[in-house]
Amino acid sequence: MECYHCKGNMIRAEAPFSADRNGYHITWESIPAWVCTQCGEAFFEDNEVNHIQTALQQVDRETQAFSLKAA
Repeated sequence: MECYHCKGNMIRAEAPFSADRNGYHITWESIPAWVCTQCGEAFFEDNEVNHIQTALQQVDRETQAFSLKAA
């Protein structure tokens, strides 16, 4: 697989992912990904993206419930 960013070689490895949601910073240190051996750019397959989205939706629900209880 060729890197979309620099055209380097992509290998299966693990990469971090971070997101800011509802005032919270969420970081996963190690998610399976395609990582460029030249520039380090990481690309996640659909399966990993779906897991990330599901986890972020859960965070949204829980932080919304927490906000409602605090009000």
